[in-house]
Amino acid sequence: MADKNSLTYRDAGVDIDAGNELVRRIKPLVRSTARPGADGEIGGFGGLFDLKAAGFTDPVLVAANDGVGTKLKIAIETGLHDTIGIDLVAMCVNDLVVQGAEPLFFLDYFATGRLDPAEGEAIVKGIAEGCRMAGCALIGGETAEMPGVYAGKDYDLAGFAVGAAERGRLLPRTDTLESGDMLLGLASSGVHSNGYSLVRRIVGTTGLAFDAAAPFDAAQSLGEALITPTRIYVKPLLAAIGETGGIKALAHITGGGFVENIPRALPDHLRADIDLFAVSPPPVFGWLSREGGVTQAEMLRTFNCGVGMVVVVSEADAATVSALLQSAGETVVPLGRLRPRQDAAVTFNGALDLS
Repeated sequence: MADKNSLTYRDAGVDIDAGNELVRRIKPLVRSTARPGADGEIGGFGGLFDLKAAGFTDPVLVAANDGVGTKLKIAIETGLHDTIGIDLVAMCVNDLVVQGAEPLFFLDYFATGRLDPAEGEAIVKGIAEGCRMAGCALIGGETAEMPGVYAGKDYDLAGFAVGAAERGRLLPRTDTLESGDMLLGLASSGVHSNGYSLVRRIVGTTGLAFDAAAPFDAAQSLGEALITPTRIYVKPLLAAIGETGGIKALAHITGGGFVENIPRALPDHLRADIDLFAVSPPPVFGWLSREGGVTQAEMLRTFNCGVGMVVVVSEADAATVSALLQSAGETVVPLGRLRPRQDAAVTFNGALDLS
């Protein structure tokens, strides 16, 4: 029994040595995200970024923060921690690029009840990978060991990203949007990072374990399929914005699906008229709909249903923008058009193929 007069922080459940070990492990990962404006080092009291070195002359800063939601529970229960950090970065940087901003730097907050340096390294490995995919630097973060707040192996993540655009080049360009403009959909990689409370509820009703074969993809376990990371659209979209000048608006399809997210990029007098026959939902969405008895309307306001990003362009620019995005590896589908608004900000034609 420890002497009550000689208690240590470790006795209280916080291991400073484990924290130092984690910092040692992640330093090479952080360095791998270095870019002009940031040197990719950590250890100070704050991270630095040089906008001039990044090539900006009259920038407007754009900031975003987000988490991963209850998708974390699947990472925790399966022990698959390597890609959850990609989700964390994606949810922030995709929100920056829809405003026309180039992501510059990222900071993370990792809180847990008991710090496992190997697990923490795996999580930060994913964060660093996400930063490289987005072209931003990981310049700092915080690791908090909080016994009594988080139980067992539970942990939480939050991300903070800052980007910039030259003044006058922000999106949406609402003054240019007009009826007849085309909506292009960029394919998602799956469920991304929204709706996982419903996903987990449905999995619970099936009785399937996460290590069982996925009913909709026998090549993966159910856990592996559901942990597929969120697609990061930053580099192809920045290239299309810069090279074509044809993108008028973007909408990141996250929580709230088409119904809540597309109107955020539109003026009050326009609506998005979407052709659901053009959407090709990955098999996971059909499985979720069938197993959970989830209606089409609920699917459309909860999940991305196979479209992670919506791009608004004029009809004249649609082919050029589509070709550039496809050459960068994106799957692009004509999704619909802008029309004069009547009641709803988003209207649908046809039906999703959830077979």
